[in-house]
Amino acid sequence: MISCQNVTRHELIGLDVLVAGATNPFHAGVSGHIIDETRNLVVIQTLAGIKKVPKSGTIFRLCLPDNTLVEIHGSALILAPEKRLRRA
Repeated sequence: MISCQNVTRHELIGLDVLVAGATNPFHAGVSGHIIDETRNLVVIQTLAGIKKVPKSGTIFRLCLPDNTLVEIHGSALILAPEKRLRRA
């Protein structure tokens, strides 16, 4: 079960997200649904279309399935998703 303590070891695709902070001001405030993830990017479906947001230098506010909000620094997510899922 995904929780605040183990969110970095779980699949992010399908979660709602808000970019709470970013080094690039154009990314700050982007919100929507995570539809894909790569080693360095999170792909977000927004009302305005698809946005690709780099993990580095970004703070993501994720809404977990139990409606808990958790903030994650993108630097904690910089790994290929399949490698991050296997990390202990």
